[in-house]
Amino acid sequence: MRTEPNAIVQVRGLTKRFGELEVLRSMDFEVNAKEVVCVLGPSGSGKSTLLRCINHLEKPDGGIVVVDGEVIGFRRAGNALQAISKSRLARQRSQLGMVFQRFNLFPHMTILQNVTEGPISVLGLNANTARERARALLERVGLSEKSNSYPNQLSGGQQQRVAIARALAMQPKVMLFDEPTSALDPELVGEVLEVMKDLAEAGMTMIIVTHELSFAREAADRVVFMDNGVIVEEGPPAALLESPKNPRTREFLARVL
Repeated sequence: MRTEPNAIVQVRGLTKRFGELEVLRSMDFEVNAKEVVCVLGPSGSGKSTLLRCINHLEKPDGGIVVVDGEVIGFRRAGNALQAISKSRLARQRSQLGMVFQRFNLFPHMTILQNVTEGPISVLGLNANTARERARALLERVGLSEKSNSYPNQLSGGQQQRVAIARALAMQPKVMLFDEPTSALDPELVGEVLEVMKDLAEAGMTMIIVTHELSFAREAADRVVFMDNGVIVEEGPPAALLESPKNPRTREFLARVL
């Protein structure tokens, strides 16, 4: 495992099983502050499970995830780790903004209410401050005129941009994206990727599971290729996407390009 003094995310010996299937196998993985890492790999390689373990939506069977020096889901008790309370876990997760394939917006709430819900209920922000933050973020993602609309009145691309604004409203240290464009019609993909490029340029630390190779080439600092629960190869986008060293990486890229 690489040891970086600036690593904000450290995954150490991460293992996850579902029954007899070992989805992640003693994985070591680090991400530096302000780094954009795109994770590629075939279906079933463990990419989404990696993200879900980082924010403890899935409890690891082995290993730990450390974000900004804090073990996610646990507290240290001497040489042991003890599970933390749900409220403390919610606080930890607020530092890890998550954007899913599906938008998961509350259908009965307006767009503004969707974005303010987390800061008010989890962070204890007062309503006026939360609304100011939400309006600024909706303007940032190009949806300031939609604050009083409901999710079913928006296109898929607009809903995903709201989901990004909702995650940013928690002022996370790291943003996690799990194939954020895979559920969108092709003509709507670009508007979401543009928002993500803007975040990358602004210095947001991001881990992105994606099949959008052109986006990875343009926006990522590093590309990681996963297969069978391990990291097969990683490197700068140009090197990995154009001259991969591992035969399995070459085979995958030949199929998707």
